[in-house]
Amino acid sequence: MRPTLKQLQYLIAVAETGKFNDAARRMNVSQPSLSTQIADMEIELNAKLVERGRHGAILTPDGENVVRQARHIIRAVEELKATTAQKQGILTSRVKLGVIPSVGPYLLPSATKVLHEKYPDLRMSVIEARTLDIDKHLRDGRLDTIISTAEDHPECESMPLFKEHLWICVPTDSHLASGKEEIKLSDLKGMPLLSLGHGHHLNLAIHDLAKQSGAYVSTEYEGTSLDAIRQMAAMGAGIAILPSLYALVEASRDSALVVKRIDHKKAERHISLIWRDTSPLKESLYHLAEVLKGAAEKALNR
Repeated sequence: MRPTLKQLQYLIAVAETGKFNDAARRMNVSQPSLSTQIADMEIELNAKLVERGRHGAILTPDGENVVRQARHIIRAVEELKATTAQKQGILTSRVKLGVIPSVGPYLLPSATKVLHEKYPDLRMSVIEARTLDIDKHLRDGRLDTIISTAEDHPECESMPLFKEHLWICVPTDSHLASGKEEIKLSDLKGMPLLSLGHGHHLNLAIHDLAKQSGAYVSTEYEGTSLDAIRQMAAMGAGIAILPSLYALVEASRDSALVVKRIDHKKAERHISLIWRDTSPLKESLYHLAEVLKGAAEKALNR
C-alpha cells in the first residue's frame, strides 16, 4: 500500500492545527480514526512523522518533508478535479479564497449574495489573513485565489477590481476635522499615524505616507484591526489611516469621528483578484472578479 490522499490530508491538518483533536474536527472524523491513519502512514513510509505529546503534535523533520510534498500532491489533484469540472468557464466547483482583512469584511457580504444567486453550485471557503500569509498559502496550494494588491504577489496573474484612496480618521475636536474636505500630505507633517502590524500591505503604505509627508508612524500602538485603529484615533492616540471601503462603510457611521480623503497619488492602492499563472480555474476566476468588481463599485459609490 501507499499513503492515500486522505492520509496526506490528515497529516496536513495535523501540521496546520498542531493538535490531533483539532485536525480531526477539521477533517470531520473521530480523533482515534485520524490517529490510526497517521500511524498507518508512518508504518508504510517507515518513518516517524509526528511527535505526540501532552502539549500537542509536532512534526519531525521527516514529517515536515512529507507535508511539503503532500501539499504539492493535493494541489495537483485539486487542479485536476477543477480542470474536469469546468463548464465553459462557469463557476461550478469549490473555490478557496484568501482576502486581506482590510477588504474582506467590507466587500464579501454583498458579493457572496450575488454569487449565490448567480452561481448556485459554487462553494466558496474564505480565509482572512495578512498579505504575507495569503501569498504563502496561494503558492503552496492552500488557496486558489486571493484578493490583495497585485504588486505584493509577483509571478502571479491578476484582474483589477477597484482603486481605494486612503483617508484620515480623527476625532471631531481635531484641528484636521474642520475646514476643507480633502487633506494634503503637508497637513500631516509631524503627526503620529496609526497602522496595522507587520505583514499587512497597508502598513507599508502608511510608512511610505509618513516618509513623504514628514509624519511618523506611532510606535506606541500597533493595531490588530481597522476597528482597533479607529478606536485609538477616537481616544486621541494618533491619526488613523483607513482605506476607502472601511472609511466609507464603517468609520463614516461614527458621529464622534471625521473621515477625510488624502489628496495625493501615494495615498491610494489598487485591489485585484490574483491567482497562480498555472491555475486551471483561470477562466472561472474572471467571472468571480466581475462580481467582486461590481460589489466594490456599489459599496464605494454608496
